[in-house]
Amino acid sequence: MVEQQKPSLIYRFVRGIWRSVNFLRLLAMNLLFLLIVFVIGAVVLSERPELRQHTALVIAPEAKLVEQYSAGAGAMAVRRAFGQAGKEVQLRDLLRALDAARTDKRIERVVIRPDLIQAGGGLAQLREVATALRQVRDSGKEVIAYADNLDQKSYLLAAQANTIYLNPTGSLTMQGLANYRLYYREGLQDKLGVDVQLFRVGTYKSAAEPYILDAASPDAKQADLYWMSDLWQRYLVDVGKARGIDPAKLAADIDDLPDGLKAADGDMAKWALNEHLVDALKTGDEVEDILEKKGVVDDQLHSFRQIDLDAYLARIGNTDGPLGADAVAVVVASGEISPGRQPPGSIGGQSTAELIAQARNDEHTKALVLRVDSPGGEMFASEQIRREVELTRNAGIPVVVSMGNVAASGGYWISMNANRIYADPSTITGSIGMYALAMNAPRVLDKLGVHSDGVGTTRWAGAGDPTRPLDPAFGQIVQTSIDHGYAQFVGKVARARDRTPQQIDAIAQGRVWSGAQAKQRGLIDDFGGLRDAIAGAAELAHLSKGKYRVSYVEKPMTALEHFFAGFDDSSSRAHALLAASGLGTLVLPEKAQDQIVHDLDWLGAARNQPFAIEAHCMCGL
Repeated sequence: MVEQQKPSLIYRFVRGIWRSVNFLRLLAMNLLFLLIVFVIGAVVLSERPELRQHTALVIAPEAKLVEQYSAGAGAMAVRRAFGQAGKEVQLRDLLRALDAARTDKRIERVVIRPDLIQAGGGLAQLREVATALRQVRDSGKEVIAYADNLDQKSYLLAAQANTIYLNPTGSLTMQGLANYRLYYREGLQDKLGVDVQLFRVGTYKSAAEPYILDAASPDAKQADLYWMSDLWQRYLVDVGKARGIDPAKLAADIDDLPDGLKAADGDMAKWALNEHLVDALKTGDEVEDILEKKGVVDDQLHSFRQIDLDAYLARIGNTDGPLGADAVAVVVASGEISPGRQPPGSIGGQSTAELIAQARNDEHTKALVLRVDSPGGEMFASEQIRREVELTRNAGIPVVVSMGNVAASGGYWISMNANRIYADPSTITGSIGMYALAMNAPRVLDKLGVHSDGVGTTRWAGAGDPTRPLDPAFGQIVQTSIDHGYAQFVGKVARARDRTPQQIDAIAQGRVWSGAQAKQRGLIDDFGGLRDAIAGAAELAHLSKGKYRVSYVEKPMTALEHFFAGFDDSSSRAHALLAASGLGTLVLPEKAQDQIVHDLDWLGAARNQPFAIEAHCMCGL
């Protein structure tokens, strides 16, 4: 046995110094971190503005309107503290602020910058905000809108104001609704040699058509135009009512835009003024002067007395009811439905089901609201969530679904078993259908001189291998599974809605409906937004107004999750696919680039999970 040599005195001395230095380094870093937290807290508390009489609530978040923060509430707070906010504003927060402002005697008026609020893929959310703005106006308080530029979505909010100011060099564009998509069949199959296999049930189930066709099918066009026309007519009525304009005249003005714009010398802002769509053309500083004269000048701000949305939300605090009281729990299901656990702002079959179970097992929960804003997704994940809704009802807890912009296909699957379903007339829903998608690339490999060969113990071993041609018999197996899944979907809807499978099949077939059309066909129960659904849930649970609280059930995120939440793996994967396809070098409009990224990402997911049965509707606006 060799005796281990003892380290030299110099080595031990240097090592001791290093350990001391390292200890001091870690101590200094921790102290610095605590100091930063303390300073941030002190600044936040010291800068909390006093809310005085004659204050204007300014809503100008410059953010995307979302159902739920994509990185969790805690992560968003940290980002805001460091000036790196995720540029998101939750619908519930906007509604809460407007509800409070309506009765807050210190708030004299609401000033909104609708052009800074980025709406999602629909109109239902905007109609909820528009209703809240209108209620502020109906309470006797003034609502003023100012914008540099307005599109038709932001104009829906602006139209609710007493006065609309538009920048003289700005514009107002109203074009109608459209749902155009890119089609990849020629590129994928003819040019790249990728064989795309689509299995589906439903005459109108067109979600995956872009991968097998070069243009939209006649059935898809017919169905899309039907629900889109309903949404557009409702939009014209909403705007016309708010502005005192005949909807027919408004539609005619939009159709006659070339002549109207010519009469305005090509000036879009002047055209909007001529058509009485705005009240005056003013720059931002001119509007500020008007607000100073209407209100009280704040000497510190050198402007009118005001409070912004975040500060006002912090000031009013949690207005969702007394702590410890009976609760109406709210679970948000927003985004595409995917298997397993997904981060906030997305729907995971397991993670969302766990949130519903968590709400059910809370002794304070007396009713549950499931807020759904989803085009659907993976079938099994959808069923996991639906089952938890069913178990909650079986436990004696009433469940109410509140549909947002979209609650279609898998989004409807997770909704159908609620005691009551609320939707906006402009919600996009239905799309009860099934499909599966897979890719085979032997022709691509042939071009590269690469070939796949081997043996299997059965005919089906390796049948789903994308490097080999698809066995038609295996395709028959997949189609049979799709047929079974569709029958399950229709049967579950029939039982949930107290109809026969034949009645549901007649309105299913993958067809999309507006919320108003869905109500006519018995797919939803009532019109209303999130606040209506919460009130309806409380009513079903026999909870008195003011005697219950609203509790949002959300999964707490770890510090590591907070850090990585800022990175979107699926988006980076899609951009890699885009670059590999050669499309990344094309100069395309941003919207078209986003669509290609989304579609290729979705196709990449199908490649990684071939023949997965999907209940999905690509039906946003």
